[in-house]
Amino acid sequence: MKKSILLLTLLISIISCNQKNEKILDLTTLSSEEKIDSANIKTLFNSALTDGKSYEWLRDLTQNIGGRLSGSPEAAKSVLWGEKLMKEVGLDSVWLQPVMVPHWVRGEKEIATYTINGEEKNVPICALGFSVATPKTGILAEVIEVKSIEEAKALGDQMKGKIVFFNRPFDNTLINTFRAYGGCVDQRVAGAAVCGEFGAKGVIVRSMTNAVDDIPHTGTMIYGDLPKEKHIPTAAISTRAANMLSIDLKENPSLQFYFKQSCETLADVPSFNVIGEIKGTQTPENIMVVGGHLDSWDLGEGAHDDGAGIVQSLEVAYLFKKNNIKPKNTLRVVFFMNEENGTRGAKKYAELAKLNKENHIGGLESDAGGHTPRGFSIDANTVNTKLLQSWKKLLSPYGLHDLDKGGSGADISPLKGENVTLVGYRPDSQRYFDYHHTSIDTFDKVNKRELELGSASMASIIYLMDKYLYKNTPVKL
Repeated sequence: MKKSILLLTLLISIISCNQKNEKILDLTTLSSEEKIDSANIKTLFNSALTDGKSYEWLRDLTQNIGGRLSGSPEAAKSVLWGEKLMKEVGLDSVWLQPVMVPHWVRGEKEIATYTINGEEKNVPICALGFSVATPKTGILAEVIEVKSIEEAKALGDQMKGKIVFFNRPFDNTLINTFRAYGGCVDQRVAGAAVCGEFGAKGVIVRSMTNAVDDIPHTGTMIYGDLPKEKHIPTAAISTRAANMLSIDLKENPSLQFYFKQSCETLADVPSFNVIGEIKGTQTPENIMVVGGHLDSWDLGEGAHDDGAGIVQSLEVAYLFKKNNIKPKNTLRVVFFMNEENGTRGAKKYAELAKLNKENHIGGLESDAGGHTPRGFSIDANTVNTKLLQSWKKLLSPYGLHDLDKGGSGADISPLKGENVTLVGYRPDSQRYFDYHHTSIDTFDKVNKRELELGSASMASIIYLMDKYLYKNTPVKL
């Protein structure tokens, strides 16, 4: 009994000590102005975690609309959904910005098989965005395995009439999985352009993920300047299937692989960026953007990519309004259309910003999933990079330890300028590529608390940027 009481007392002491340390982290070494900032940041987190709306907004978007590939009826529904929601939040103004977007359709479910030692193996496969279809009967050919674009180029005419299999995996020694993705995504994007030039019959690519499973990952690809007659069908296969095919090719280098897909690129269609803003109280001509992309791939519900970013971005404005935080600069929320296969929305937004001589002094993008917050990457001049990094003492109590120089995001990067401070929200990346571009990127994969922590993190850095960047002289686009 005495031992149990002692352990209980020790546990209570540890908990009490941790609570005290959290208070110390909030206040020690802070100036009087920083104490105000610390209190406001705490308020933003408290509001997000007790009265946040992002999770239910995400449920509505994913469960009632689903996957939102540019040009699809679901993408059109999501535009109306976004416009209505921004108005309900009470933004000062809400409007739709027209943009023409590509319209690629997947068609019937893809099929892939091969036979070895008399056993037919079914292969999980999905067409890559912008790929052409196979003939209606599919294609059947021998397979050549390569690990890189350079290796494929070196084969030259040996690829003629063959299916080229790109099988370079993620580098699992890289802690940042986005670096691993960047290290091998070129084979997905450019593989068909290289192999089509030499008369290959088709391309299959190992899915872009750390996971070894039976889930194929789609994503965009390009043919570049390749003439249409050399466009070849391109698809991704699951990582487990890729491993097995590689083993089987060693046993039988002459095995033949069959796949069939019926995808098609249709004419461009009209769509919209959805935009809403809270007018700035002191320098309304200066604009701070926060956003994500409204479109998603068609296989799943686009929950992490990028439904999470969409609802978090709007929740930044919601948290400001709920807590009566009035931005000095105009805070503009943008739901960009067509990030996944064209970034037409981002380009149109930047084009019109330049045409209208708008002054963008900052931007924040969320397009890395709804997992636990880790920090932000900063794309800014040296002075502003150091300024943002000086806020670490205010942000680190919330797990926001990473404030590193780096990219911001595909949708806000066209706004880049010498005095424009662009920031990318960076949650933990370890699970992101389990779901990225797949049929399992669904609402149930998003944790409510992690999502809300992300909204509060984004609101906090926007609060600081608005307060301390607004004196900077912006560069007109």
